[in-house]
Amino acid sequence: MHLEAFPSMSGVLAVVCVLVWLYLIGGRGGFWLGRVRDTGRENPELQQWPTVVAVIPARNESPYIEASVTSLLRQEYAGLFSIIVVDDDSSDETAVTATRVAETIRGRQLTVARSKSPPPGWTGKLWALKQGIAAAELLRPEYLLLTDADIVHAPDTLAWLLKQASAGQFVLTSLMAKLRCESLAERSHVPAFIYFFQMLFPFSWVCRSNSGIAGAAGGCMLVRADALVRAGGIASIRNALIDDCSLAAKLKAIGPIWLGLTDRVRSIRPYNTLSDIKQMISRSAYAQLRYSPLLLAGTTASMALTFIAPPLLAIFATGVPRFLGILAWIAMALSFAPTLRFYRQSLLWSIALPGIASLYLYYTLNSAYQYARGRGGQWKGRVQADAPSLQ
Repeated sequence: MHLEAFPSMSGVLAVVCVLVWLYLIGGRGGFWLGRVRDTGRENPELQQWPTVVAVIPARNESPYIEASVTSLLRQEYAGLFSIIVVDDDSSDETAVTATRVAETIRGRQLTVARSKSPPPGWTGKLWALKQGIAAAELLRPEYLLLTDADIVHAPDTLAWLLKQASAGQFVLTSLMAKLRCESLAERSHVPAFIYFFQMLFPFSWVCRSNSGIAGAAGGCMLVRADALVRAGGIASIRNALIDDCSLAAKLKAIGPIWLGLTDRVRSIRPYNTLSDIKQMISRSAYAQLRYSPLLLAGTTASMALTFIAPPLLAIFATGVPRFLGILAWIAMALSFAPTLRFYRQSLLWSIALPGIASLYLYYTLNSAYQYARGRGGQWKGRVQADAPSLQ
């Protein structure tokens, strides 16, 4: 059925779509431009380099831990810097691999701690992180570098983070790790993942102290140790699936925070199939909506209005509604282009954003379904969301 059968409805829908995109393009902190990065003006050198401890929670990460630990052991940092890998009850060679790398590359202190299954009310990662931070306290660090076992850091990453944190007096300085973007599944989903993340948490707003928006990227977070204590420590977010943004919200109440894009920090974890992508997104999508059916319904409606309605109007409507639908679709595609360029992907993917958004909506609905089944937040054999069981 063509939309011209309902001319008034299609006209109102088209106008709303254009207004939505006018707001997103001009009133959402310029999120789509991706201008908040670790490039540009260089921060001044520090007079004194503080003590830093990196904490890496790792569960069954043997394929990646060697590259991650090696990149940290080779940091060009003039201050005291130690590394703690917390083996989160792994069933593979994660701990052995990390220890072997430390014996091969000397010059930095690396400790491998053991963590067992988390107590009730904790996610596995945060329980491991808590134990790693407790071990780090013995070294009296001024800063903690919280990173993941699939993250590789350029040699100057730590020095850059410290200079940035010092220049802005940030209690949290975070770099959005550049995700792997090689397989078809990654090329079709990864740039959109970054685009949607920036839409939810415009980086320019995150970096403004007078904004209520707080966000961080868990792959690379430099945290001032005293601020973490004042915020209540890791225990204050012990059951959060989206732990990075939850921690950012706690810390922004203490002081200014910063989040930006980077080429310095990269994730080497592959997502070779659509099933891999679906699992990664579905794990925490419903948690982002605070497990609320009302927020889920609102998100479904807003995603449909923002991303799906414009191409439908462009294809099936006529007259002014069709023109406005095309206009909204063009705005959508243009807004996606900077992220595609950052990931060195074809700009043709911008035309497909409505379809990609539809897949993300499906993953979000699947996340809610898994939660209802009592399998929310399932990751590496653990169900980590506090979900009711219908069995």
